[in-house]
Amino acid sequence: MADSVTTPIVADTKIARSRGAERMRRCRQRRRDGLRCCRLVLRDNEIKDLVRRGLLLASEQTNSNAIIKAMYEFFDRTLGRST
Repeated sequence: MADSVTTPIVADTKIARSRGAERMRRCRQRRRDGLRCCRLVLRDNEIKDLVRRGLLLASEQTNSNAIIKAMYEFFDRTLGRST
C-alpha cells in the first residue's frame, strides 16, 4: 500500500508546470547559456540614432520588437558577437 504514495496513479502522466515554474526554468537555462536579461531604457535620440545608423527603419521607431532587434545588431557590431 505504501507504493501507491510514490507511484503515479497513471503510469505515463506528466505533471503540468505552472507558468511561473516554466518562466523560472527558462531563466535558469538562459543563465547556463551565459545570457542575462536586462531592462534597457532608451531616449528618443538614441532610437533616432539607430535609424541614422541604418539599424532601424524610420517607420519602426515605435515598434518595440524592431528596436530590440536593432539593439542586438548594434551590440553585435560594436562589441562583437561572442561565442
